[in-house]
Amino acid sequence: MAYLGRGLDKISNIEVLDNITFDGSSSYSITKGSVAFTPNSAQSCLISIDGVVQATNFTVSSSTIDFGVAVPSTSTCNFFLHYGTGVMTVPSDGSVTTAKLGSNAVTTAKITDANVTSAKMFSGFANGITMADKFKLSVTQSNVSDGTVFTSNLERNDDPTFAKIGAGMTESSGIFTYPTTGLYKVIWNFIIYTSSDAAVNLFIAVSSDSGSTYDQVARGLQGVSGSLAVYNTGTVSTYVNVTNSSTFRTKFEVTSVANSTSLAGNASYETNSLEFIRLGDSQ
Repeated sequence: MAYLGRGLDKISNIEVLDNITFDGSSSYSITKGSVAFTPNSAQSCLISIDGVVQATNFTVSSSTIDFGVAVPSTSTCNFFLHYGTGVMTVPSDGSVTTAKLGSNAVTTAKITDANVTSAKMFSGFANGITMADKFKLSVTQSNVSDGTVFTSNLERNDDPTFAKIGAGMTESSGIFTYPTTGLYKVIWNFIIYTSSDAAVNLFIAVSSDSGSTYDQVARGLQGVSGSLAVYNTGTVSTYVNVTNSSTFRTKFEVTSVANSTSLAGNASYETNSLEFIRLGDSQ
């Protein structure tokens, strides 16, 4: 077990220090074996001058003793002793409990980032939002047919003010995969255009088996009666509990009873946008 505190040459209860040769000064160097020695405190030292034991009537600073008055060069140092504090050892893991900490022992200065880093603070805990990403449809898709899935013209938001958090989502032919496990909020903000009788369904579909089967987990609905041309805007969202990032997939589907439905797209700003926000750890 490693020693804590003074060096191994200073762990005995009593140290015999070098006698001081007085020269008429008030301050003198403290040595042991001709090497500078730093006492624990003045109260730990005992010195005899001309047969008279001196204690607490001097000060110690580092390896210097000061008597406050000049000591005649004719005086003799009979002995110089230092009383140590014994051996201290590093406490074993887990031995320092909450009960052993004094009240107010942990101050704000001890909780600065230099001492308690983010990695230490969040280790083993839910880290909050560690991933947020957003894609958009860059080109309008006209005459959308029943069962349409976004497969092209999808791009990550490239507006100068946009920034994602973390690794972000991966998209291939309209299929989105997740960078890590976690509880995600998935949001589809849409603008659709209908010019004849149409009831348009918008679905967020999720697969947990690498895309073999999909479950339509959230639905948006827009419609118009008659021949009036109408733009509709809305939002559909859901939570996806991603327990395996290797097998979970998400896609966005449209079902419409007419071929007169279009999904608005634009390369300069968002019309149909897809958001993915990791809220926390998977449940």
